[in-house]
Parts: sequence; structure tokens; C-alpha cells
Amino acid sequence: MNYQPGQRVTLVHTDDPHTRLRPGDTGTVHRHDQRHHTVEVTWDSGSTLAMCLDTGDRIAPATTTGPSTGGLVDEATGWATALKQMRAAGTEAGRTAAEWWAQDTIGARAGGDTRLAARRILAGVEDGDPAVLDTLPHFTSAGESVDTIGWELFADATGDVSAWFGLRTPQRDEAMTVYRDAFDTAVTDRVAERCRLAASPTGADVSHLHPDRVRVGGVGVFAGDWARITGPDGDDRIAVGFVGTLIDFWNGWAVFSCTRPVAEAIVADQQRHRDQHRDSLREQGVPADELDRRVDEALADLSFDGDVIIADQRAMADDPDAVDRITPDGDGRYVVMGRTWCWEAVDPYACDRIIGDLPDPDQA
Repeated sequence: MNYQPGQRVTLVHTDDPHTRLRPGDTGTVHRHDQRHHTVEVTWDSGSTLAMCLDTGDRIAPATTTGPSTGGLVDEATGWATALKQMRAAGTEAGRTAAEWWAQDTIGARAGGDTRLAARRILAGVEDGDPAVLDTLPHFTSAGESVDTIGWELFADATGDVSAWFGLRTPQRDEAMTVYRDAFDTAVTDRVAERCRLAASPTGADVSHLHPDRVRVGGVGVFAGDWARITGPDGDDRIAVGFVGTLIDFWNGWAVFSCTRPVAEAIVADQQRHRDQHRDSLREQGVPADELDRRVDEALADLSFDGDVIIADQRAMADDPDAVDRITPDGDGRYVVMGRTWCWEAVDPYACDRIIGDLPDPDQA
């Protein structure tokens, strides 16, 4: 900025340890040496300390009304507006900081299993774990004085470059608290948003399908105990979850309906479990002529007969009549359950895969 002789200025910051000048003091420009980046000022206090702009000294143009009046913050409505502007500025800065942090942690520049990292961070944020929260960006003045950083933030937020020095100390503290709280809240919220996307098996936010939010008539993600596995960090994972509409409860377990494609995926997944169990029994030395019986005793045999699902559980239930025929309803939806099939709504973020069409948050 080019300061003109006679221009009124306000001191923002100086590192001179011997001067009695303080931020907010005013003076009149005598000369601005742009080549050497110095401004000679006759200060109202009698000081003639020159400002070396390239070594950290800072000044700002004084308003015509003078900083002592506080400009727009004299009135209660003006102060409320200023705080609102500080809150908005803090929120924007916090979101920006979170975006940069996410790039290096769970984004394009991150290495390793970013989905696993996102799950851990999201769990820590939701639980309020200090070990996670302390790693997130936090507002800091980066070694600058409160007055210096406060003036910069307040000027950027309100557009008034001198009103900061007309504020009382409690007002300055309040403004900085509002900015800091908005910054930290925005960081936490945005990190959680980014982690939900990164941790999701679908790449979309599926928090609206959390089991605590699923009610009868609503859509959820369902799985059985047989689908649970141990994740790479020792956590409880679900190999595959299925999208359906919760229609009832039976003995505490979920009863849900699903589309034909989801029903086909359930049948295929059951066959995969049967094949895996057969391979495991074979490796254990079970004779070939006993494999079918042992598999049938452990897992129901599911298959399609046209539009009907046949659930054969005779060996499991030791009942020759334990064969269920699951037919679609008028809308072509299936309720894939049997005598020993117990489903429950599960956290979609715990699933490695989800099969079925997920609703938008406002449709769940």
C-alpha cells in the first residue's frame, strides 16, 4: 500500500521492544519510502518511530471517524453483525483447513488403506476421543500476537480495517472466541463428512441408514451373524449387507423385504458360504460322501425355482417338513427368512459391500 503524507494511520503491530507505542495508537504519515519499505510517522503520543514494513511492523489506514468510536460495532446491532461475520469467517476457514487435512489423511495424497483410516477417524470423532480430535486442525495464531491476528481476522471478516482497535478487551476476546469456536466446529463437521464418504462402501454418505434410525417402513441395511468377519484392525466387520425395507420384527430379529436383485444376491451369498464350508470340511479330512450332509446340517440350501425361493432346512432342523417356499409379493419383493435365519439392521459403514439401491437421505 502507498501511504501519502498527511494520511492518518493506526498501529497494528511492532516488534520494537523499547517503544511505548501500542496497537491502536494513531499518527500521521510524514513520508513513505517505498524503496526501503519504511513509513515515517508522527505519532499522536509524540513518538517518531518509523515503521519498517518488511521486518514485521504493520500499520493500517485510520478511518475518518477515528478508531476510538469503534465504527460499526458501537451499536448492539452492529456488534451482533460483526460477530456473525466473524462466525462465518471462522466456519469458512475451518472447512478449508479440514479439506487440506483430508487430502493428506484420507484423500488423494494419502497412502495406505484410506477407508480403514476414515473409519477409525470417524469413530473417534463420534466418540469424542481426544487421541483423534487432537490430530485435527485447530485454530492457531502461529506465533503472532492476539492483537495482530485479531486485527487481521476482524478486518477480513467485517471489511473495517480499524474498528478492531476501538473494541474493548472483552469484545476482542468475544470476537476471537466466536471465530475460534466456529473454526474448530467446522473442522470437526467437515472431517466427519469427508470420513463418511471415504469410509462408505458405496462412496456416498450412508449415515442416514444407521440401524438406530431405521424404523418399520423405512429402508436399512441388513445382515446376519454369518456375515460377520474380523477386519484388518481387529474390528467387527460385515462382508456384505443387503438393502431392504423393514416391515416387522420376529423374536427381536428384523424382518425385511427386498427386490428380486437383492434376493438373488442373498441366494448367491448363501451358496458362497456353503461352498466355503464345504472346502473347510474337506480340508479337515471329512470324507466326500459326508460333505453334503454336513453342509446341509450347518447352512440352509437356498435356490430359485422360477420366481420362488426354496429354503431347504430339513437337515438343520431335523424336520422332513422344513422346506419353505418364499414367493414374491404383489410388488415383486421377497422376504428371505427361514426357521433359523435371523437378520438384523447393521451399520452400513461396517459393511465391506452393500447390495441394493440406497435411498437418498430424504427418502430413507
